[in-house]
Amino acid sequence: MRKAKPKKRYVLPDPKYKETLVTKFVNNLMYEGKKSLSYSIFYDALAQVEKKTNDNGLDVWKKALNNVMPSVEVKSRRVGGATFQVPTEVRPDRKVSVGMKWLIKYARSRGEKTMVDRLAAEIVAAAKGEGAAVKKKDDTHRMAEANKAFSHFRF
Repeated sequence: MRKAKPKKRYVLPDPKYKETLVTKFVNNLMYEGKKSLSYSIFYDALAQVEKKTNDNGLDVWKKALNNVMPSVEVKSRRVGGATFQVPTEVRPDRKVSVGMKWLIKYARSRGEKTMVDRLAAEIVAAAKGEGAAVKKKDDTHRMAEANKAFSHFRF
C-alpha cells in the first residue's frame, strides 16, 4: 500500500472551447507528445461532425461520450482458489477516462482513410447509440449483470 494519495493533476482548458474535458480527450488521443497534431485532428473531426449532423459538434461529442461511459464493470477477485468476476460501480473520474479511451480505441480501429474521418464517424455513431464503443459499454454492462450473483464478494 502507498503511504499517501498522489496529488490530483489538473489540466488546462483547451484554447477553442475552454473545456478541460476536451484537453483530457486530446491528451488521450496524442501520440509521442504531438499535442498540436492531436488538437487539429480533434477540431477537424468536430467540424466534420457538424457537417454530418447539422448540430453543434461539441454537444454531439459530449452526448457520444455520455453514451460510451460505463456505470458498472467487473473486477476479478480470488476467493478460496476460485476467481470470480465481481461487478463494481465505476468512479466518476474513471467513468470519463474509460469512455474516452474506448471512443479513441474504436475510432482507430475503423476503416476510414484518415484519423479525422474515423474519429468523426465514431463520434456520430456513439451519439446515435451505435458503434463499437457503445457495443463495448453494453457488453461490459451485460457482463456485470450476468455476474450479479457474486456481488457479495465486494472489495
